[in-house]
Amino acid sequence: MHVPFCVSLCPYCDFVVYAGRSARGPGSRVDDYLAALAAELDLRADALDASGTARRPLRSVYLGGGTPSLLPAADVARLLDHVRDRHGIEDGAEVTIEANPGPDERGDLAGFAAAGVTRLSLGAQSMEASELRRLGRRHAPGDVLAAVAEARRAGIGSISVDVLYDVPGQTEATWRHTLEVLLDAGVDHVSAYALTLDDPDAEGLTGPLGDHLPTRPGARAWRERARAGQDDDRAADLYALADELLARYGLRWYELSNWAQPGHESRHNLAYWRHEPYEALGPGAHAFDGRSRRRWNAARLDGYLAALLPAGPPGAAAASGPLPRLPPGGEERLDAETFAVEEAMLGLRLAEGIGPEIAARPAVAAALDWARGHGLAEDRDGGRIRLSLRGRLLSNEVLARIARH
Repeated sequence: MHVPFCVSLCPYCDFVVYAGRSARGPGSRVDDYLAALAAELDLRADALDASGTARRPLRSVYLGGGTPSLLPAADVARLLDHVRDRHGIEDGAEVTIEANPGPDERGDLAGFAAAGVTRLSLGAQSMEASELRRLGRRHAPGDVLAAVAEARRAGIGSISVDVLYDVPGQTEATWRHTLEVLLDAGVDHVSAYALTLDDPDAEGLTGPLGDHLPTRPGARAWRERARAGQDDDRAADLYALADELLARYGLRWYELSNWAQPGHESRHNLAYWRHEPYEALGPGAHAFDGRSRRRWNAARLDGYLAALLPAGPPGAAAASGPLPRLPPGGEERLDAETFAVEEAMLGLRLAEGIGPEIAARPAVAAALDWARGHGLAEDRDGGRIRLSLRGRLLSNEVLARIARH
């Protein structure tokens, strides 16, 4: 469930985000949004019921953003109760909320835990003050440590942090410092992402039905300057350093950009990489039926609210007013060949790799023969194949060869 509100926008961020007055104050659109989200939840559940789709209680719920920790804990509790009512949430399910570490953004962590949150994902990005300023982040390094400690006191059992490498001006020493401080704080999971400066406008993703918002001029200028300070070779060295250091602290890599203490892997994200079905709500959200249909909601908040709150804000609708309808968006259908290629590409992102039945498919086998010959793939027990460390560093080339089949 996507919560598209932030106090401010970071210049590198391509997520669907509405900031400033939309997020806080008398002009906030959060209450309207929560009413619309509840309406979409009902419509999607009704559609699944009408289709006769067999459903089991959910194994994971993920509140992403944006900054969903801006929501009051009571709203998070109501939202999870609504999910439980319409979908069921199995005992022991993973329930994640994303948060920014600043004291005015991390929210009521104890209240979230009481509402059923079991996992916190913190947008740390760096533990160097100069890098945080360069990235346009509002928090300080000490805020991250305070948020981790507060989450532990609240009883949240799994704490993850996001960090960025290949940041302009970053060095091996500052990267090592970021990782060591977080690991010494006892985090359970680290997601390390190369700073990626895409252009969703050029990729055709920002139209009326697109799943991205247009890039602001200031952010576009920032990205152009930042690209000049990036270096592929340095990025590879920083990734290798992270892999070594995280392993020394007991965090195993289980996906290209993710390491975890045993038992703290993100179950929710593993569902994506294992090509399992997932539902999705909110602007820009993507859903997949696990077989042949992928759909997405358009990113524009106005269109989302107009569809789901056609009579206006909550309390304004008359009994005979227009009914909510599903928000605008799009879909694509996957044929058997496309599904098979995706399954291989997603599986190779994982430390578990892919099994022999997937590896033997002609398009996949040819790419893997090339990868083995260049030391990019390695054979595992049971005929499974996964990427080597060098293969992870060059994963785009391996996966592109499969995609080009």
